[in-house]
Amino acid sequence: MELRHSFGGPLRACLGRRPCRRRRLGRGPDGVPAEVLTGARSPTVVTFAKSRLGFCEEVGAVPASAASDGHRYLALGDSVPFGFSPLLNANDAHDFVGYPEKVAQLLDIKDVNATCPGEATGGFLSLTGTDNVCRPYRASFPLHVEYQGSQMSFALRYLTGHRNTKLITLTLGANDFFRFQKDCAAGANVGTCPLGLGGVFATMRANLTSILSQIRAAGYDGLIVAVTYYSLSYSDPASVGGALALNGQMIAAAAANGALVASGFNAWQATALAAGGDSCAAGLLIALPTGGCDVHPTPLGRNLLAGEVISTIAASCPAHDAVTCLNRG
Repeated sequence: MELRHSFGGPLRACLGRRPCRRRRLGRGPDGVPAEVLTGARSPTVVTFAKSRLGFCEEVGAVPASAASDGHRYLALGDSVPFGFSPLLNANDAHDFVGYPEKVAQLLDIKDVNATCPGEATGGFLSLTGTDNVCRPYRASFPLHVEYQGSQMSFALRYLTGHRNTKLITLTLGANDFFRFQKDCAAGANVGTCPLGLGGVFATMRANLTSILSQIRAAGYDGLIVAVTYYSLSYSDPASVGGALALNGQMIAAAAANGALVASGFNAWQATALAAGGDSCAAGLLIALPTGGCDVHPTPLGRNLLAGEVISTIAASCPAHDAVTCLNRG
């Protein structure tokens, strides 16, 4: 089994601002049906246009009967939901747009993005836990939300103070493997290397389970969507197997805590396979000036992840309508 370096990256997307022509479409960006976003009976019109620089979405005003007005969305995790790109200035966090911002836009809900590039599950739980590069990143660059303690402690404080939170998403775990990879490169007895890959996965699963159980224990009974990782190559069995093994830890933790799973793997699969299985060639990964691709999503890749979250929420209740499902609690 091989897991390739995917979501940490060295310390180092917004929609295009060109005017877009508007037109009605039966389906939203990346194939998300408009009725999934607004409800089949809703009079709201969702319009989408495509510019030369990528999707330019406009979400029409949601009727008062269906709106998520006043509700909040807490995004947790690592560099993928953070929206990290090695091509942007890390000194301005506003330049980084992850899938949570697109989900919030489509649901007409306020999001608070507490994610941190390089966050591992141990570091999420405690500032003394095993970290990849989140702590040095926080020491040098701003996050979307500033806080002093761990991401876990921030999440619990936030939920205590914002009982109107209706959605939490979590993407986390890849940096546990990257830390293991770096430790083993430094020596067989360094850091997490003595645990072996099986031990790292077991720790990852235990930490993810603890994170989700603490959220539930804090009294949060709303939707939690665990968003799993994509594969860098859908034609390489080692890459596919590694991604699925990594995602299995999150899926198990989600099942134990009443969380939904939005498959990042499935979200990219069809688009990647249309390009021979290569997520880079498919335009899902950020192209580097030096050639090849970074491991983080392009706006297209990000939008596919957001679409998977929306579809997962919509499928979670009989209405098959993301806004109605979000507001059912």
